Amino acid sequence: MINKWIKACSQTFKSKTKLKQRVREHQVYNTLFTAVDLELTSLNPSTTQITSVGYVSGTGSCIDLSTSGYHVINTTADLEQSPVIHGLTPDILQKGEHLEVALRALIPLFQQHMLIFHNARLDLMALNKAFKLCALPKLEVIYIDTLQLALYQLNKQHQVLPGNSATLGVCRQRLDLPAFNEHNALDDALATLQLFLAQLTELGVAKEATLDCLLHTGAVGHIQLGSS
Repeated sequence: MINKWIKACSQTFKSKTKLKQRVREHQVYNTLFTAVDLELTSLNPSTTQITSVGYVSGTGSCIDLSTSGYHVINTTADLEQSPVIHGLTPDILQKGEHLEVALRALIPLFQQHMLIFHNARLDLMALNKAFKLCALPKLEVIYIDTLQLALYQLNKQHQVLPGNSATLGVCRQRLDLPAFNEHNALDDALATLQLFLAQLTELGVAKEATLDCLLHTGAVGHIQLGSS
């Protein structure tokens, strides 16, 4: 038992050291970021399936709208109440792409860019499950979670956080960003990348800073997609 605990601690330390070394190599405002958003059939990570994927890329100072992409996924999964939220009904999904086709379009971005999510945990669990389902090669990615960046700032201001204080819409509103059409994967991806750029300003990140300056917020992480 003790040996297992020591091994787990050693692996955790090595993982954190590796992440710190990786992000130290990237200057914040020169790094290529891709914001990714998924619409899902449910919030249950063990059963949820992807219904659409949206993404858009940019640097720490601007967004390139020509890089945006949107994929509706052909799935026969139980949609539960999800069409009420994202509007993707069975007839729309029937005309969508195979999941593997959409994922293969994302792989080059995942390999070359830092990823941005709002609530990374759920989306990454769904992506990890999808990579395994499609038998795609394992892929290590580094990501930043705008939800965690928001919580970092909110926890400095409140002992008890207000309800729904870290939703994408509320986070944008707090930083005076305009309202947007929620629950469309592409719109949400664009809204997330805009939020991230505004958060860099809110945090006072210097132009010459490297990405390790964000490690203390708890918003930076890495994962191997397709792993057990």
